[in-house]
Amino acid sequence: MEAAGVYPVDILEDDPEGYRKAALAYYARLREGAQPCTEVFSLPTGEQVKLEVSSVCFCTVHRDEPQHQILVLVNPQATKTVVAVYIKESWWPPEDVLRTSDPARGGLMKVQSFGERIVLFILNVVIFGRLERKLDDDDMFFLPHSVKEEAKILWRDGAAVGFYTTKMKGSLCGDGLGVCYLLPVLDTVFVRRKHRRQGLGVAMLRDFCATFREDEALGVSWPISPAMYQVCRKFLSAHPEERGRLWEVEPPGAWGQRGSIWLKVQLQQSRLPDRESHEKSTLWPGCFWCRSRKRRWISTDPAAAAGTKQE
Repeated sequence: MEAAGVYPVDILEDDPEGYRKAALAYYARLREGAQPCTEVFSLPTGEQVKLEVSSVCFCTVHRDEPQHQILVLVNPQATKTVVAVYIKESWWPPEDVLRTSDPARGGLMKVQSFGERIVLFILNVVIFGRLERKLDDDDMFFLPHSVKEEAKILWRDGAAVGFYTTKMKGSLCGDGLGVCYLLPVLDTVFVRRKHRRQGLGVAMLRDFCATFREDEALGVSWPISPAMYQVCRKFLSAHPEERGRLWEVEPPGAWGQRGSIWLKVQLQQSRLPDRESHEKSTLWPGCFWCRSRKRRWISTDPAAAAGTKQE
């Protein structure tokens, strides 16, 4: 790594091709055995990972430009877990890739440089995709973003802690049919686990709406997760002027592909007491019925009573 307090996003040139060539050259030296055979990378746990061909691989940063790749080091015991990224002739742990020494980086900032694209990739694919979700669950996950996709990273206390991406009005939907989005769409949102429940999701939704103040309708990509519905509920409860603008949409966002988010929130809330009442009137009596029936069986069955006395 570089000197303490200096991080990749602050020093990486905006030169994806130059980075690719440097990574390929390092990989070639590794394959040829030109690197010291004792070279290792130390994990925060104290475990050491040997730097060898079997432990490194290239990952595509943008799903629509496969030539833009970064070289990563994986844990031999869990090959889907990235433990370091090769940048500027050094191996960096993912947490350091997410850090910055630039005091000007704070709050939501538009992704512009190649270094910021790598930060976005690490947050999306490494942190959210692997480290902060169960790999066998059915929750949503995000593919690597398009190189042209608009994105903002949320910087807080010198580190990237979240992001959101936007499908711009007029941009291609990506289905190969040449269809374009008919409205701006909030596509992906992520906040790191330890920074949740602090209003950051609501802040990002507010920023999205403020960015497109002139548009009469804004979208949030379908399907909206339960957690995101809670964010929408809090935001729209505090900002009634946005209730008529925000829609859950499928691409390209024609009127037949939109559903009012506020209406869905209201319907969910109106059904909640009924559901709770239904659960109380069916689930709990059933449980108590089983228990009371068992008690009656124990107390009234002669054979059981006789058997108990014999013991």
